[in-house]
Amino acid sequence: MKSILETSLTRASDAPAEGNWIRTLDPNEKRTLAASFAGYGVDSFDYYTLPLVTPILLSLWGMSKTEVGLIGTSTLVASAIGGWAAGVLADRYGRVRILQLTILIFTIFTFICGLSRTPEELLIARTLQGLGFGGEWAVGSVLIAETIKPAYRGKAVGLVQSSWAVGWGAAVLVSLALFTFLPPEYSWRAMFMLGLLPALLILFIRRSLRDPDIYLQTRAAVARGERSSNFLAIFKPGVLRTTLLASLMFTGMQGGYYAIGVWLPTFLKNERHLTVLGSGGYQFMFIVGSFIGYLCGAYLSDALGRRRAFMLFAACAGALVYAYTLLPITDGVMLVLGFPLGFFMSGMFSGAGAFLSELFPNELRGSGQGFCYNFGRGIGATFPVLVGVLSDRLHMSLGSAIGICAAVAYVIVVVVAMCLPETSGRDLRRN
Repeated sequence: MKSILETSLTRASDAPAEGNWIRTLDPNEKRTLAASFAGYGVDSFDYYTLPLVTPILLSLWGMSKTEVGLIGTSTLVASAIGGWAAGVLADRYGRVRILQLTILIFTIFTFICGLSRTPEELLIARTLQGLGFGGEWAVGSVLIAETIKPAYRGKAVGLVQSSWAVGWGAAVLVSLALFTFLPPEYSWRAMFMLGLLPALLILFIRRSLRDPDIYLQTRAAVARGERSSNFLAIFKPGVLRTTLLASLMFTGMQGGYYAIGVWLPTFLKNERHLTVLGSGGYQFMFIVGSFIGYLCGAYLSDALGRRRAFMLFAACAGALVYAYTLLPITDGVMLVLGFPLGFFMSGMFSGAGAFLSELFPNELRGSGQGFCYNFGRGIGATFPVLVGVLSDRLHMSLGSAIGICAAVAYVIVVVVAMCLPETSGRDLRRN
């Protein structure tokens, strides 16, 4: 596994002139980059299983859109709790150890989702899966930010973010195969049960990774009484404003993303009347745009600065989601628009891990990053259920509900980003 992951990452740097930065990394940095890339990719695969099987569950179980939205929202709320808890534990017990724990949790409960017999059982299993899902990103992004050299931090975190599109694409490919060759009552279960395979990644992490020197030095300073490790310090004067603003900004980023991501397959099938195979092409345009957006967003995050990149991507995403869901466009135009929509909606996240790591002092990094990102995820998690409620109870079209919720979310990102400090290139050793 080690050689495959590292080879794939190195090959990605062969063509672009600036991509050669990967070759300058030391072996530990490359292993950490490879493990974080793979971990976030399987996180994405497991997450997108539910949106992809939603059309089948709506038919087999007669579920309402509100019920589906509730499951999606409960997953994200649980991931918010899991993300903050994992960040706090990672500050105390180490990045690598807690990263393994989070991967174990989300793989086991993804498998259990496939054994569900009722919507209530699926709700419980999916909620527990969310605990590990949220924790993996919180710990993995801190690990990569503390390990990689400051000059490459934005690019490295952005490259790891791009694996979300890889995992999403893999989930779509697998779903197309399963939905084509298996009857509906078995295909959705098989989709969930495949989520157990990524547990093998834990073996690679256990053998190959170690905690960053910055973390080890900070823990030693805490042990000597030179620094405080109380995770509630992120709410104290001097840090509280940063915590609140960052939490609000990530609420907007994730609210917009999940309003679209959770409902996109259902929107394409039920409102655009596309078949499973037909909608696959539209989703892949979106996914390819997302992958390139993650990579470009990583470079722009370093080149323009974190705040400007956030504002640029949010403004463009808001305009595009309005056109995609609210304007009377043809299927051909929708196919084309999927690429830039995916590009801006996903590329916005490229600077997220680096930005949060740079905002907080070393002894509070896991807690601060875990809280802000996952508070945003928890509140942003209300957007999918809000879409379902608007569509069911106000008799609004699904496209209109998605467009309105996402547009509001992206306005929040632009406004709040103006109020936060620029952190690009900050040396974490001095934090």
